[in-house]
Amino acid sequence: MPGTVWFVGAGPGDPELITVKGRTLIQQAGAILFAGSLVDEAATRWAPPGCVIADSKGMTLDEMSAWLIEQAGRCATVLRLQTGDPALYGTLIELVQPLDAAGVPIGVVPGVSSAMASAAAAVESFTLPEVTQTTIFTRVEGRTPMPEGEDLAALAAHRSTLCIFLSITLLHKVEAGLRAAGWPEDAPVLVVHKASWPGQQRIVRGTVATIKQLCREAGIVSQAMVIASPTLGARHWPELTKSRLYDAAFTHRFRRASAPEA
Repeated sequence: MPGTVWFVGAGPGDPELITVKGRTLIQQAGAILFAGSLVDEAATRWAPPGCVIADSKGMTLDEMSAWLIEQAGRCATVLRLQTGDPALYGTLIELVQPLDAAGVPIGVVPGVSSAMASAAAAVESFTLPEVTQTTIFTRVEGRTPMPEGEDLAALAAHRSTLCIFLSITLLHKVEAGLRAAGWPEDAPVLVVHKASWPGQQRIVRGTVATIKQLCREAGIVSQAMVIASPTLGARHWPELTKSRLYDAAFTHRFRRASAPEA
């Protein structure tokens, strides 16, 4: 039987944000294929002596699949280290299908997305009571087209939180989509470059009207998360609707109300 190929989310950049399970698999791996254009090679530092480590940034999809199948023929544990979480923009299914055809067992370990790391870096929340309870992960159309009904203007019309991946060079389209959905010119927009990467993370705060120019001045042209949300900046709001779950007048199965309903 061939070994198992594990698709492991390496997290957004900081090697210490990999999961405990992901790190344990690295320590057991006989071969690791990592996405060198997006994953810090430091994430492989826990690999055992003799582990074969390769960078996929110069490979085609077919070459990556062939490498994983070959290594599974000689190793019990083979890893594909992917940026963020394998389920988000990670070519997971494209790589899994050839392995399935070759009879190679598959495992997937989730990881911390750059969206989560960006919110953490900026001390922001995607959801707030009575503001929005919805977060949309999306991108704008570039060389990869968007399916019908998923253009940014249609999604932005919900006025919920938007985490916009792979779009930092398309901020003109981000601005156009938000404007088409009726977002005001002063609506806040957050950009985080290399979220969590030690010594490389940068945060840019602007508005629909200013974010493109601010990012241009900062020289941010890659590896950046764009977040547009009505919750941005809530840390400094003078008034905030609080969660009912922790309200003294709210009863739930772990705690009885200790104050009358307002």
